[in-house]
Amino acid sequence: MLALDTVWFQVSGSLCNLACTHCFISCSPKNTRHAPLDLAGVERYLAEAEALGVREYYFTGGEPFLNPELEAILAAALRRGPATVLTNGTLINARRAAALKALSEASTYSLDIRLSLDGFDAASNDVIRGDGTFARILEALGHLAAAGINPVITVTEACEEAATAEGRAHLLARLRGLGLQRPRLKVMPLLRLGAETERTRAYAPEESLEGAELGPEALAALQCSSARMVTAEGVFVCPILIDAPEARMGTSLQETLRPYPLRHRACHTCHAKGLSCAT
Repeated sequence: MLALDTVWFQVSGSLCNLACTHCFISCSPKNTRHAPLDLAGVERYLAEAEALGVREYYFTGGEPFLNPELEAILAAALRRGPATVLTNGTLINARRAAALKALSEASTYSLDIRLSLDGFDAASNDVIRGDGTFARILEALGHLAAAGINPVITVTEACEEAATAEGRAHLLARLRGLGLQRPRLKVMPLLRLGAETERTRAYAPEESLEGAELGPEALAALQCSSARMVTAEGVFVCPILIDAPEARMGTSLQETLRPYPLRHRACHTCHAKGLSCAT
């Protein structure tokens, strides 16, 4: 590890109100593999992170807004540094958008909302995220725009149009129509774990970094060189591998400040695709 700059929190565990067919943790309304974090637990790690010089905080799940303490958790994080929430957006209404804007304005640090989409229309998105989700996501984006929040829109490569300039331009035009004057778009590669192994395929044997010799620049580009993931079960090397028991590195952040062998096949995606879970 080069430095601990970023700490992630699995605030809703593996519980989600959706069951997306490409989810690398297979989150769903029935997945209780990982328990949610409570405010007291998050605050303990925030205090340790601050003492270690951490610069920013990310909150994910599952669906983070299923955690009833999320707004208090964000307020605690924003007293220490910038915070980002990764959400499917379906639980964001006008009141919640206004509350997020108030949290942002009350802090000297930035609050970012990152909202997931997997198609540029209902037909392509809903086959992955569930019937009716496209309309609910657009509604959430409208609430955020009305509140003065410009979210990051994350699209995975499951959306074939995301790979084309024409497709991206089409989505950006739709987002502007919702009131997002300068929409932000992040295209993410697929991780062949969890539900995605059933939708398409798992990693092939040759998709591996085991035994590879990476130079300093390549190592620095990997998220595990500067980040760790906090869950109710302890601290894991990164946000991707929380279902890999060997990726659990300890119960405190301090314990995890050591190198991690790049033996999991998902590490190949981070290297080959330049994947960063950070915004």
